[in-house]
Amino acid sequence: MRVAIFHNFMDNIGGAEYVDLVLAQALGADIYTTNINQGKIAKLGFSTDNIFSIGSVPVNQPLRNEAAHQRFKRLNLGTRYDAYIIAGDWAMAAAIHNKPNLWYIYSPAREIWDAHEFTRQTLVPAPARPLFTAWAKHHRRQTLQNLQHINRFVAISENVRSRVQRYLRRDAVVVHPPTDTQRFRYQGNGDFWLSVNRLFHHKRVELQLQAFSMLPQEQLVIVGSYERSRHFRRYAQEMERLKPANVTLLHWVDAQALVDLYARCRGFLTTSMDEDYGMGPVEAMAAGKPVIAPNEGGYRETVIDGQTGVLIDAITPEKIVAAIGVVGPRAAEYQIACQKRAQQFDVSIFISKMQEQLNELIK
Repeated sequence: MRVAIFHNFMDNIGGAEYVDLVLAQALGADIYTTNINQGKIAKLGFSTDNIFSIGSVPVNQPLRNEAAHQRFKRLNLGTRYDAYIIAGDWAMAAAIHNKPNLWYIYSPAREIWDAHEFTRQTLVPAPARPLFTAWAKHHRRQTLQNLQHINRFVAISENVRSRVQRYLRRDAVVVHPPTDTQRFRYQGNGDFWLSVNRLFHHKRVELQLQAFSMLPQEQLVIVGSYERSRHFRRYAQEMERLKPANVTLLHWVDAQALVDLYARCRGFLTTSMDEDYGMGPVEAMAAGKPVIAPNEGGYRETVIDGQTGVLIDAITPEKIVAAIGVVGPRAAEYQIACQKRAQQFDVSIFISKMQEQLNELIK
């Protein structure tokens, strides 16, 4: 089966981009995107020979998103492939000319749906907010029009499935993203906590910094990549300014270095707001490490409160400090339960389920 995957951008590699690379490798598929960072992709151990740009787009939003949408809207690959996987919110316009297709939904574009007001108040200057609202309304209409061209809907989590039902009035099958559990190992519970996330406002990294400012005896390592656009850079600079001496901020590490950090950390901390799914906690559990996370979003689908970590209601820095006090002294006791739980999200399960969805698509 000849398969093509469409993704918004491949110049800042996070969880969604990693999933695309794993899927393309397993299916022998090609990836069509806009901007590409070949160096970062290669450092993760993936070939870039099967990744093609349909044209570059600007660095800054919303021009970045707008340009990607327009490029995918015009894309027509004819009969070159047997099936198409749309793996990006701004790439879904490619469904117009490329069928049969399956939308693997990381989330309906959050800045125009569930996180619209958060984005408007946090990232958009006050004078531009009416224009941003009009832009968002326009793209909501565009999204609903593009939905007519989607043949099959697959969501990355029950959390995302609920957003699809609420905002798009469609249902979706859930296939959780892959974790290559064989890559991860347990190497004891060291003297530092680990956090892995993009540096962006809804990740709420400032809560981690505030918590560790109250814990001078503890250490935190944050692996936080960020895009080159203005608001990403501003947030990253603010986190650099706020971080206390016991926090180390690494903007990029290669795949092997990240595996090593998981192997040696004491536990894993994440604070993202209503996370779509969250691959970091599953990777941490694959390394036998307990997870401290908000009791919301996709974390509820992966972390078992009290067994593989702690889920915090209405998360605050003070509650993070309390959770570290509970989990830290007995971190080693979570190892077996964590590794067992991670196996339920292994890459082999993901590939099998995605192949089933593609087979259903082309029947």
